[in-house]
Amino acid sequence: METVAETATCAVQRRPARPRADALRNRERIVTAAREMFVEFGPDVPLDEVARRAGVGNATLYRNFPDRAALTHEVVLAVTSRTTERAKEAVAAESDPFAALSRFVHAAADERIGALCPMLSGGFDKDHPELLAARRGLEEAVEGLVERAMSAGRLRTDIAVGDVLVALSQLTRPLPGIACPDIDRFTHRHLQLLLDGLEAPARSELPGSAATLEDLRRRH
Repeated sequence: METVAETATCAVQRRPARPRADALRNRERIVTAAREMFVEFGPDVPLDEVARRAGVGNATLYRNFPDRAALTHEVVLAVTSRTTERAKEAVAAESDPFAALSRFVHAAADERIGALCPMLSGGFDKDHPELLAARRGLEEAVEGLVERAMSAGRLRTDIAVGDVLVALSQLTRPLPGIACPDIDRFTHRHLQLLLDGLEAPARSELPGSAATLEDLRRRH
């Protein structure tokens, strides 16, 4: 019959080991490098190039992410979650609803939200429950920013959340494959031009209809 001490020892031995700090740092470096390279080159960038930019060996990359789908999943989750946090921070930091929206738009660019754009139809499970929950969180956060700015009369009323997300995604990434090294020089400049066009009162009549979240979901 086992003693209490033996039972406790077995429980400790069965407890999964926590990842080492250097292993966690390597994983974070891989995700960061993949996020940057997916923006620059598209989601089919060679994984050995991702490992090289992250400063790790191929074995380390595949130990963390056994295939491209696993890495893509983690990049999408990281970008989505971090961008949602930027939306919450914008609301907390700015009393003016349009200033909060503007703050979020620039912060989302710094999170490389454009990394999501080429991957939404890629070869991975974009309907994974974890990703769906993260996407809903981001959509709700941005929807709240847009609704508050519109209710305050600070945002033109002929647009919808989808317009903001589409423009933000398109303006924060170069065309895949051109590896434009100076894109960040122009991103915030062009985003400010976008924001000036979103502010009420509207200075022109927009063609077509507003892009809703439902429109974006149907595209994917």
